[in-house]
Amino acid sequence: MDEDKIRNAFAEMGIEGEIRCAQAEVMSKKYGIPRLDIGKYCNTHDVKIRGCQLGCFN
Repeated sequence: MDEDKIRNAFAEMGIEGEIRCAQAEVMSKKYGIPRLDIGKYCNTHDVKIRGCQLGCFN
C-alpha cells in the first residue's frame, strides 16, 4: 500500500475523516489505487467509510 499516494489523493479530493463508498470508487479509478488499499488506509487512519452498498469496505 502506497500511503503517500493515498494521502495525496485524499487531499486532492478534499476528503478528511469520512469518505463515501462512491468517492472511494472514483478515487480507485482516478488514481489507480486498489479499493482494498483504500479500505486498509481508512482502517489504519480512522477514516470512516459511509454509504457502502456492496460491502467492499469494512
